Amino acid sequence: MARRPRRNHSPQFKAKVALEAVKGEQTITELAQRFDVHPNQITQWKTQLLERSADAFDGGQSKEPPVDVKTLHAKIGELTLENDFLEGALNKAGLLSERK
Repeated sequence: MARRPRRNHSPQFKAKVALEAVKGEQTITELAQRFDVHPNQITQWKTQLLERSADAFDGGQSKEPPVDVKTLHAKIGELTLENDFLEGALNKAGLLSERK
């Protein structure tokens, strides 16, 4: 039996097949024959659909918290001031040579 060339299925096709598998009206084997896809592939798409279905209802919220640029700039300024102070203190104590 010759191997079939690799096929790229559209996301719409994958969703359609996965939804049919979730419905459970036909077995995975029947769906595989109907859509000409390997049963393991259907199972994988079904699992992905079930795992990611909650993302459809998250309200567009991202996983990472929003970045407050003003707070970050304030922190950079604070750390720069501390570094300058400590560098001056070390220079006065003779523990750090003058750098330019």
